[in-house]
Amino acid sequence: MRTVDGRVAGRRGQATRQKLLDCLAEMLATSPYRDVKVIDVARMAGTSPATFYQYFPDVEGAVLEIADEMAKEASGLTDIVAGRSWAGKSGMSAAEDLVEGFLAFWRKNDAILRVVELGAAEGDKRFGKIRMKVLNAVVSPLQETVKQLQSKRKVDASVNPGAIAGALVVMLAGISSHQKGFQSWGAKQADLKPNLALLVHLGVTGRKPSASK
Repeated sequence: MRTVDGRVAGRRGQATRQKLLDCLAEMLATSPYRDVKVIDVARMAGTSPATFYQYFPDVEGAVLEIADEMAKEASGLTDIVAGRSWAGKSGMSAAEDLVEGFLAFWRKNDAILRVVELGAAEGDKRFGKIRMKVLNAVVSPLQETVKQLQSKRKVDASVNPGAIAGALVVMLAGISSHQKGFQSWGAKQADLKPNLALLVHLGVTGRKPSASK
């Protein structure tokens, strides 16, 4: 771990750096990204702006550090999809696990994901790259799943695996960022998950799920 000027940070320095990141993450959960200032983060961490600048060029640089770590955690979403069977009743179980895991990941990282979405929407390639890394953690294994089903002639050959996988994941991302809004439409969290799982199952297999256990 190095400081902005290239020096190797010691154990104490690494602890200070991590505390600054933790405080920034906490502030992002309660304040608009544009309103967060270096002096506020430093004060919350019990240090000075000068110390902050030893580790990060600015607030945006620190935010990107948090976003990078979050994107690494997204690899856990790949494990939910990769190697799963979508045949028979197993297909609905796979869809339910994907929905549950995706929604949980989004809830846990909601604050930083909002910043990533904003940066990507504004054309910042750094945030755009992080956003794609998160989405690809699911798109890639889901795309491979559709290809495998096609090889077994269980999904029509006219279906484009990349298109269907990408559409499903973008749908999940959009819904995940709007989970609370569904309540105004009369859809509780308990209603959202099974209906999302149904859509994912239909998208991947092209079939209604088998009867529940």
